[in-house]
Amino acid sequence: QVQLVESGGGLVQAGGSLRLSCAASGRTFSSTAMGWFRQVAGKEREFVAAISWSGGSTYYADSAKGRFTISRDNAKNTAYLQMNSLKPEDTAVYYCAAEPRGGRYDMREYNYWGQGTQVTVSS
Repeated sequence: QVQLVESGGGLVQAGGSLRLSCAASGRTFSSTAMGWFRQVAGKEREFVAAISWSGGSTYYADSAKGRFTISRDNAKNTAYLQMNSLKPEDTAVYYCAAEPRGGRYDMREYNYWGQGTQVTVSS
């Protein structure tokens, strides 16, 4: 059974940092891109960041550029999202996704999803 399991969410003050992890099991994702999305209740899930299979290319939403860093460790079958300078508007459930069929920015293109981890940033 293929699973993506996120961890590392929590409550942090504005300006603080969190590091999210996405551990994959059931198969290796070392040959596919992976991404992070986030969703606020009542709103559409939005793209945050994506990384190529090798880690050599990364892509960010404008809201994440300069503050968030996506990375991966293929030996551990794990992806990460380092989030710095967090703002209250970053509060959301963060989801890990893997194996986009097409566009990396479109949540509908991803084949696999984690269950999400809550990130809450207080002002």
